[in-house]
Amino acid sequence: MSTSPIGVTGYGVHLPVWRVQRKDIGSALGASGGRGTRAVAGYDEDSTSMGVEAGLPALAGAAAPAGLVFATATPAYADKTNAAIVHAALALDQSVPAWDFAGASRSGMGALSAAADAAAAGRPTLAVLSDIRTGLPGSAEERDGGDGASAVLFGSGDGVVAELIGRGSASAEFLDRWRVPGETASKVWEERFAEGIYRELALDAVDAALKDAGLTRADLDRVGVAGLHRRAVGVVTKTLAADAAVIDDLASAVGATGTAQPGILLASALDDAAPGETILIVQLGDGADAVVLRTTAALATYRDARTSPGVTEQIGYGRTIGYQRFLTWRGFLRRETPRRPDPDRPAAPPSSRNSQWKFGLAGSRCTECGTRHMPAIRVCRSCKAVDRMERERIAGERGTIATYQADLLAYTLSPPLIGAAIDFDGGGRLMCEITDADAAALKIGDPVEMTFRRFYTTSDGVHNYFWKARPARGAVAATKEA
Repeated sequence: MSTSPIGVTGYGVHLPVWRVQRKDIGSALGASGGRGTRAVAGYDEDSTSMGVEAGLPALAGAAAPAGLVFATATPAYADKTNAAIVHAALALDQSVPAWDFAGASRSGMGALSAAADAAAAGRPTLAVLSDIRTGLPGSAEERDGGDGASAVLFGSGDGVVAELIGRGSASAEFLDRWRVPGETASKVWEERFAEGIYRELALDAVDAALKDAGLTRADLDRVGVAGLHRRAVGVVTKTLAADAAVIDDLASAVGATGTAQPGILLASALDDAAPGETILIVQLGDGADAVVLRTTAALATYRDARTSPGVTEQIGYGRTIGYQRFLTWRGFLRRETPRRPDPDRPAAPPSSRNSQWKFGLAGSRCTECGTRHMPAIRVCRSCKAVDRMERERIAGERGTIATYQADLLAYTLSPPLIGAAIDFDGGGRLMCEITDADAAALKIGDPVEMTFRRFYTTSDGVHNYFWKARPARGAVAATKEA
């Protein structure tokens, strides 16, 4: 068992670039949609791909974890480990176990707790939390929900940026929210019924966490409350806010992101906190869980070294889409598919043989002449050397657009399909799709970065994952209309 401080050694967040204006929801349905926006996963994103996007910055510059846990209430697969796909895309060693925590939003805090326990036992572990919140058209879930992912790496030693000093939980069985397998949207009991129950459970969990930490509420500097029951979140936040600053739950800009939300709130707090601050994160869902962390002097150094955008920056990258497109991506508005043959089903044997390329985006570099090849090959195209190659991962590199075209005839759920040749800063050229982009705004020479996406899903339920390019974040207008 480790005697060093246990806590957060890395973290990351992924907020999809797309937003739906709540007023557009209300306008389309003849009702009040409320104010602000909600984050929307792109047509080529799911909980697995978003988890990869959050995991990449969490691992940047860190030693490889000894374990991976992936939590989501909206898994892309059942009877198949979604964490294994995240594992492959993050290029983790084969010896690193990967497990799913799935079924309910509370699994997010469960994954964080499991990762912390593993780190305390000497096994640094990455917890990846991801969720896509979908409600029926016109529902409160549709309006108030949001999509996103977060990742928190737990470890020990001098690299800890926030030490875990207290935990508490309170569980109870009561009917608040449920969704049977196969349904796309949750059902919710009348909100007033669960509001008081959640308040009592949350305060019990908070008191237990503070007792574990040897603190009182007056010692807290920042408090964040996550949960899908919006009234209960408000009541608990108000109760705790008398003693600490409130961490914005991002309800007005992003929405309630379910499983991912406790990690997003923690990341938001760590983006702004000074060393020595005490942070409380609470999650409501079939009970309540609370964690208390204290930031360390290493936090400032960690933030200075980061190259990935923080939570506030990612909110600023948001781009608006129409409500009809949102419904199409969610499958509620059935539209004619492109009049082209359906794409081929990805076959299991070649996918397995080429997993380092398909999931990890690892090419090869010739050790004789330095030429990089994508995908990896045995014979160098430049010097013809045979089997003189080293594997090299491209996923974290930026590139530039050498040339591109927008194709209105190719198969895609969000036409046009933008195909491009990308030249990478480290050498090599890749032909790939560009996503999260406006074809009219692209230019040759624009910077891009790679992002893990779901290309399509076949009729028998096979998801085809690979990497696409997207405009480098910060290089697009913040509120440009899609």
